[in-house]
Amino acid sequence: MSFLSTLFGKKEETTGNITILNKTEYATQIVANNIKPFDVRTASEFNSGHIKKAINVDFFNAGNFNKYFEKLDKNKPVYVYCRSGARSQKAARKLLNMGFLQVYDLKGGYSAWH
Repeated sequence: MSFLSTLFGKKEETTGNITILNKTEYATQIVANNIKPFDVRTASEFNSGHIKKAINVDFFNAGNFNKYFEKLDKNKPVYVYCRSGARSQKAARKLLNMGFLQVYDLKGGYSAWH
């Protein structure tokens, strides 16, 4: 459990090395750690609304997705989200397979954010 979860008594759900955070936990961590989350939706979905400072990397564009994440430090935590949480779970599993150690996902996706 993270320090913030322990402090606030929130329960995190963990699947492998994927940690699913609720809206409050996700928001607290990205703000406190100055993190730019990855929106794995399409450009059209991203342009219709997204989390502030998010970077759009479309999961369905596999070539671009792989190319983008191959350049990142796999030891640093990665925060992902999509529309409802299903696509970001697939993206999170793919990131683990690429060698990332810590992947955080927004429970309920962008739909739960606003």
